[in-house]
Amino acid sequence: MRQEKTAILREIREAVEGKSYAFLMNFKGLRVDQINTLRIQLAHMKTRLLVVKNTFFKRVAEELGWGDISKFMDGPSAVIAGTGDVSQVAKLLKSFKKENELLTVKGGRLGDKLISASDIEAIANIPSIEIMRARLVGTIAAPMSQLVGVMHQKVCSLLYVLKAVEEKKAKGQ
Repeated sequence: MRQEKTAILREIREAVEGKSYAFLMNFKGLRVDQINTLRIQLAHMKTRLLVVKNTFFKRVAEELGWGDISKFMDGPSAVIAGTGDVSQVAKLLKSFKKENELLTVKGGRLGDKLISASDIEAIANIPSIEIMRARLVGTIAAPMSQLVGVMHQKVCSLLYVLKAVEEKKAKGQ
């Protein structure tokens, strides 16, 4: 194999190997400035966009043991791979797709599983990790807050009783 092809295969492999997710998209019809805008936005999310030749990507995927990805290999492809928050990347692709109807997400890989475009759409509807953490903390804290409220109410009731006893004794003297 020629050195150029070996270098291209190595670059693709480095772009996707060890990443949490890798999505394939069809960018046919998008202008270079639109792709560069998407690249910049993805870079802030620890994610890389790389335009790939389908045969090269298919070969790298086979070497990595990803299974049959040929169903995602129609039309020109770009791979989006990274280690950041996958839901944020899916949300970005969804919003970018609204602005640029020509963009289509084909599918990809999340962890050890191949996923379809509809799966990526579903991931885009999942709340971000910060929101999920806030909900978890709220769920954990709710019973404790209620317990504090009940205990505070009991202490206040005791204080009212003691205050009433004190006033009754003060009138009785």
